[in-house]
Amino acid sequence: MIRHLRTAACRKGRLPLFAIMVAIGAASGSPAFSAPPQPAATQTASAPLIQMEHISVQVIGKGSPVILIPGLSSPRGVWDGVAPELAKKHSVYLVQVNGFGGDDPRANLKPGVLDGLVAELHQLIATRKLAKPAVIGHSLGGLAALMLAKAHPQDVGKAMIVDALPFVGSAFIPGSTVESIKPTAEAMKAQMAGLYGQPVPDAVLNAIANTNALRPASRETIKAWMAKADMRVSGQALYEDMMVDLRGTLGGITAPVTVLVPWTAARGEAAVLGFYRSEYAGAPKLTVTGVGDSGHFIMLDQPEAFRAALTGFLGD
Repeated sequence: MIRHLRTAACRKGRLPLFAIMVAIGAASGSPAFSAPPQPAATQTASAPLIQMEHISVQVIGKGSPVILIPGLSSPRGVWDGVAPELAKKHSVYLVQVNGFGGDDPRANLKPGVLDGLVAELHQLIATRKLAKPAVIGHSLGGLAALMLAKAHPQDVGKAMIVDALPFVGSAFIPGSTVESIKPTAEAMKAQMAGLYGQPVPDAVLNAIANTNALRPASRETIKAWMAKADMRVSGQALYEDMMVDLRGTLGGITAPVTVLVPWTAARGEAAVLGFYRSEYAGAPKLTVTGVGDSGHFIMLDQPEAFRAALTGFLGD
């Protein structure tokens, strides 16, 4: 059923943001994927760590503040392709949700992962006295950026949302609501949590990677990240993501919002961008920009285009 819904969504130009919904159903006890060793992120390895209950943050560089928030099951390494360059002009705050990078999940083993993420971003901005930072979030991190901008308008100077929707249910089931999609969300949370304590099956990792990226190298990187994540945290975070619907409330976001959207020839640029514009209806300062020939992880599939879009957004 989930596979059918995903196929239908693609026919209508909708991008399936969380291939987890397909991938879990694909698990069939196949041999587990062993994540290849990843090179250390030398830019951040020695950076000071701010440890909180829901997130940790590494800070590099000096200048106007930029906050980078990764998506579901993704470590702060998502931003390795841009962080060192940004650090030449900015104080860069690299966020990681506890448990997503194989670290101690701390408070994220109970409900409140997404709200905790937003609350601790607000705490970070307040305690560090960050003046109107630029906030960039990918996927789940993009939703968190929107929630932050809505709840604490003074915290966000401007926001870049890298392939995220104000209600992720729209990507799978047209016309769905939080209530109608809740049984699916609960089932996905339970199935993902059930993967904890064992290697994630290769079928799951391949389905996630193949749906979220186009380049083979990108897919291998994603598989390694997903294999390392604590699936109890990922399942809870996905559930909470699916239970948030910001549509109809976006008028309360005063900061400029740029949405970066991947598209392929198969889906068509006009259809995909049109869908995103309709989902973001009511956002007063909205820019929707497409990146062609890319999957969900734009920074991996199209690194040069992503850098250019980020540079333009920051005005560097």
